[in-house]
Amino acid sequence: MDKSIRRGSWEMVGAMLISGTIGWFVLAAGVPVIEVVFWRCVIGALTLVAVCGLLGYLRLDLLSYSTLALAMLSGVAIVGNWLLLFASYAKASIAISTAVYNVQPFMLVMLAAVFLGEKITVPKLAWLGVAFLGMLAIVTAHGDQQNNGEDYLVGVALAIGAAFLYAVAALIIKRLKDVPPHLMALIQVTTGALLLAPLMQWQSVSASLDSWAALLTLGVVHTGLMYVLLYGAIQKLPTALTGALSFIYPIAAIFVDWIAFGHRLGWTQWLGVAAILLAAAGLQRGWWWRSNVALQL
Repeated sequence: MDKSIRRGSWEMVGAMLISGTIGWFVLAAGVPVIEVVFWRCVIGALTLVAVCGLLGYLRLDLLSYSTLALAMLSGVAIVGNWLLLFASYAKASIAISTAVYNVQPFMLVMLAAVFLGEKITVPKLAWLGVAFLGMLAIVTAHGDQQNNGEDYLVGVALAIGAAFLYAVAALIIKRLKDVPPHLMALIQVTTGALLLAPLMQWQSVSASLDSWAALLTLGVVHTGLMYVLLYGAIQKLPTALTGALSFIYPIAAIFVDWIAFGHRLGWTQWLGVAAILLAAAGLQRGWWWRSNVALQL
């Protein structure tokens, strides 16, 4: 294996394992979700300022007014995505929320079809149907959860909303190919901090040392380090390998939820999770039982 690909693979594995533990630290922080996201943005921004400085990205010539505006708009979507996803963890569990969140590639396909005129092929539509069936399996399995059914369904809805906002952010980012990704991440978290500051009630100020340790970890590790590893991997790896390794994230989240919180999925939920992940893999890898299918809708 090429040395660059080997290093990129390890970076991607590290980034996905870190991502898989986000829910654990969000719940461990024990403060309102809006404050978790605010401090993740603030601490993450401080970390990314250092990273961008070391990489030479703190230069005005890298941005125009239009690209800055688009990067900030994507930051609004990303922060909204974090708020909804983090709120869903306490409602539907980390495992279920993460699995449902993985429908975002399909939302991106639909948004790209509407706003960019990209064609939806028959295979894409078929995989979308598989993901939808997986979603139905998860939604109808709310009776298996320890939480009441209403909370469970609210959590699923929040995860769907988070996936939609991520797809919106990804659609915007498609127009920012010339902006260094680390700098874009810095703009996004800075936008988030400015957006959330007026809404803060500052309950986290009096939080315990354990809570602050969780918040610091979310900012430094799950934002700064994770972005460095992720973008480093994307630059080194083929798209197919990047997509394949990205499935470490939901698998890690399911195991973290089980080990840390004792949440075990019912068989219907497992079927739903498997269907969504299979569909996402099929979409990313272009799997289809007839290689010559080229029909478009």
